[in-house]
Amino acid sequence: MAARADYAGFVFFPKSPRHVTLEQAAALGAAAEARVKRVGLFVDADDATLADAVAAARLDALQLHGEESPTRAAQLRARFGLPVWKALPVAKAEDVARAESYRGAVDLVLFDAKTPKGTLPGGMGLVFDWSLVAGFKAGGFPQGWGLAGGISPANVAEAIARTGAPLVDCSSGVESAPGVKDAEKIASFCRAVRT
Repeated sequence: MAARADYAGFVFFPKSPRHVTLEQAAALGAAAEARVKRVGLFVDADDATLADAVAAARLDALQLHGEESPTRAAQLRARFGLPVWKALPVAKAEDVARAESYRGAVDLVLFDAKTPKGTLPGGMGLVFDWSLVAGFKAGGFPQGWGLAGGISPANVAEAIARTGAPLVDCSSGVESAPGVKDAEKIASFCRAVRT
């Protein structure tokens, strides 16, 4: 929070090294309140899991990283009354084109690097060809769009310059080990974004 990040992500996916329990999320959510917005990250979660996480961490947004359809995303937005962000894995232009089906169904689309089958859906430090999203038009997404995938303090300025991304999402790029955040890397990342 001292780094002045706009958002903090809480991962509610047990297979991830970044997974937080409801108790941890409640404590982190209370610490973050009024200082940073809290985004819950989910992978094909059921309504009960989402409801428990929203209540525990007092989430400000839901970030969907699974196979959630536009219909499912719109249902979650209506049910929880929170902005919904949909992460789309990208390796080629057709992957970016999938965003069209989410216009009007989600508040923000997040382009992330496509990971190999059988691995985690994100947080692997992989980068995709940023030229695929350069100039993306955010009409129909009230909160716009964002860029994720292998972004770190070393490349975030270039990522923003090359794509015009209004939001950047980072996880493994600010860690000293999988799931272990590094305060100096976070501060360095935020400084690079703001300059």
